[in-house]
Amino acid sequence: VLSDEIYEHIIYAPATHTSFASLPNMYERTLTVNGFSKAFAMTGWRLGYLAGPKHIVAACSKLQGQVSSGASSISQKAGVAALGLGKAGGEIVAEMVKAYRERRDFLVKSFREMEGVKISEPQGAFYLFIDFSAYYGSEAEGFGLISDSSSLALYFLDKFQVAMVPGDAFGDDSCIRISYATSLDVLRVAVDNIRKALEPLRASVSV
Repeated sequence: VLSDEIYEHIIYAPATHTSFASLPNMYERTLTVNGFSKAFAMTGWRLGYLAGPKHIVAACSKLQGQVSSGASSISQKAGVAALGLGKAGGEIVAEMVKAYRERRDFLVKSFREMEGVKISEPQGAFYLFIDFSAYYGSEAEGFGLISDSSSLALYFLDKFQVAMVPGDAFGDDSCIRISYATSLDVLRVAVDNIRKALEPLRASVSV
């Protein structure tokens, strides 16, 4: 099992994280992938790690050394420093998760108030996967037919300056992904613009 656990610290209580390798009989059968970009906001450092059976990790290390020459020593020192923050690091992460939760709650409430929009409340990370498929088949003046997640995302961006990612990139064309790794002020403007974007579409679909 290849288990990507990059969001292990960005979890909203009462949900908890369980490492796949900790499950019964899975320790020797699991490769755990993790990194520093999410919990420690170190995206530019390009630092991650792999944990698993030694012979597999050794083979991956050889490949990594040829593909990227490995992580820089500066990035590795920064990663060690982040892990060494201990209680202080935990408090910093907790404050960040608190801010993410506030943004999540605002967005979930806002989208649930919009006609024809379906949304599930995420238990972790900082993304929403929102079902806008009720608006597919609508016509937008000055834009044209909105037939799928790609055309709707382009409509939001082109006409209302809201950037989202089409859901077909994640296996579900009925949805669009939005990140809330930004301020509440920016998100409030985005929500207002999305409301304005959907308003003229309702006339051409049964929402």
